[in-house]
Amino acid sequence: MSTPDSDPDLDSPELALAVIEWLEDREESSADVDACLELLADRRRRLLLEVMRTYGEELTLPDAAEEVAVRETGRKVTELSAERVANVYISLYHDHMPRLVEAGLIEYDQERDLVFPLEMR
Repeated sequence: MSTPDSDPDLDSPELALAVIEWLEDREESSADVDACLELLADRRRRLLLEVMRTYGEELTLPDAAEEVAVRETGRKVTELSAERVANVYISLYHDHMPRLVEAGLIEYDQERDLVFPLEMR
């Protein structure tokens, strides 16, 4: 079976069923699955992971926040207010990034304010 994200035309119920079907063939504990789904439930966290995967290299957190804001709004970076980007930065710094670091999906160098995709370190 293909992964649940391979069909962009799936609606929410179909996607949920596809995920459940995909998970039936896996051996992860239900606690691990629950933790994973909770971690990925927030769109901003998914976007940060997508940004890190797209670039595949270290980014400053301000640059990552800018790119997340672009993807959230569908606007060009020049069309975003500094306040919007700052709000994204703050939420990434205080909430989303620490969860992803704790889960081992990204790394963060606070001294240099750099975010690394997992495979870079």
